[in-house]
Amino acid sequence: MKTRQDGLLYDFFTADHRRIETIFAEATQDINNVDLEKYHEFRIGLLTHIKMEEKVLFVAAQKANGGEPLPLQAKLRLDHGALTALLVCVPSPEVIKVIDYIMEQHDILEEEQGGMYEACEKLTQQETEQIMGDLKAITPVPVHPFNEAPYVLEVAKRCMNRAGFDFDTI
Repeated sequence: MKTRQDGLLYDFFTADHRRIETIFAEATQDINNVDLEKYHEFRIGLLTHIKMEEKVLFVAAQKANGGEPLPLQAKLRLDHGALTALLVCVPSPEVIKVIDYIMEQHDILEEEQGGMYEACEKLTQQETEQIMGDLKAITPVPVHPFNEAPYVLEVAKRCMNRAGFDFDTI
């Protein structure tokens, strides 16, 4: 029997995905002339979303799973690392295209039936109210200016490779 708590975490995170995607689309409407103010908002939004998953949702699910990480957790962490590394780079058309691709693939793993959000929700159903409170208390992640050093993109590419993505073929 469903309670009024069912789906709250899933709805919260998927709504945040759509919010972040909208900001990203607005910021990158002209891929050759990125709206840097909107892109700044996107960077904060995505990094804060990652923080909510890593510091609250995944921790609660792992605790509810007897201390064992969920099977998808390692892959999602690698994706988070790749996205975080890419957000350090200047938003070139290539970087934007790759971020868009990774977010799309990543969101599928979290949102699909039997995905991470559903698994987390099932494991933590007794703690939904507490988790929602913790999520709402998360503070936005501060971001630094882009790092324009040539090695930064190479570092991001290595992070992507660990996550199973190839920057040059996306």
